[in-house]
This record gives sequence, C-alpha cells and structure tokens, in this order.
Amino acid sequence: MIAILKYNAGNITSVENALKRIGAECIITNDKDALQQADKVIFPGVGEANTAMNFLKKDGLDDLIKNLKQPVLGICLGLQLMCEHSEEGNTAGINIFETSVKKFPATGIVPHMGWNNIENTSSVLFEHSDKMMDYYFVHSFYAETNHQTVATCNYLLPFAAALQKDNFYATQFHPEKSGDAGEIILKNFIKL
Repeated sequence: MIAILKYNAGNITSVENALKRIGAECIITNDKDALQQADKVIFPGVGEANTAMNFLKKDGLDDLIKNLKQPVLGICLGLQLMCEHSEEGNTAGINIFETSVKKFPATGIVPHMGWNNIENTSSVLFEHSDKMMDYYFVHSFYAETNHQTVATCNYLLPFAAALQKDNFYATQFHPEKSGDAGEIILKNFIKL
C-alpha cells in the first residue's frame, strides 16, 4: 500500500488518480501509524513552503518523514521541503537533501511552467525512460544542484530536477501530470 501524505498542500487528488491509472493501491492520510506501516510514501505538494512546513511541524510530521525507512517520493513542494532551507518564507526544511531552495531570478518568466526535458539522469527512477521525454514543471523556486542530484533541468539556470539520498527520492517536476514519462517514474518508484 502506498500512503500519500495529506498535509494541507494541494495536488493530492492528481497523485491519487495517477497511481490508480497504473493499478497501484493507495490511501491519503496524515495518520502517523498508517504512514509508518505503508510500503511506500509519497510526499506531494503545491503551495507555499512556510505555510506547509508549519502544518507539518504542528503534527510532528516533519520528524516522522525524516525517519521513514521505506521508499519516500517527494514531488515539487515535497522536494523543496526535504531540502535544508527555502528562500520562500525563509523556511527551514526537513534537512534530508543537502541543498538550498532559491527563487528563480527575475530575468525570465517566473514561474517556470510547462514541459521541459531533463538531463544527467542517474537514478533507478529513470530506468526505461527515453532521454527525449519531457516532464511537466510548475514552480517559482528551485533546488540548487549538489552531490545528491540525480537529474538536472535548465530553465534560466541549471537546477536539480530530481534528488536522491538513501530511501528518499524527489522530483521537482510533477510525474502525476507528465503523461507517459511520469508513469514510468511512478512505476519505477512502486517497484523499489
């Protein structure tokens, strides 16, 4: 069973629908026991970092996430909150990934919204994916690349499109909105 973390950040229904399309059983929950007992956990999110982090802290979900032992997949805001710090609301993150989240420079159109390809893929999440596939992004903040970066994207500057550390995986793009390319990511995560 896959648990989708419910924490007052949007996009949960899209993730649920994407998992159902590929035949995966899932529940939406913020129950600590259910999250700890799930085979896998998805940490999605669309919203503002500081508000979301305050909600997680209020229920102790920030510590719970950091201590999960099963595979965890952060998506978009989920990825950003798993980093050390975000410029959005000067927010301290969960500190899984050793990188910071910055605001895109005002030299281009922000938010970064639409389809982009990614490069330098080096994770099991990208097995059987075609290098020409595009993924759907919508974000105004980005994680800086570091040694845990397993895919990059270039929009105004290079940034981490995916991160991985131990049992923690995260994508800045939305696999649940990325058609066939995103289904490959979700299927690979389910197979972990």
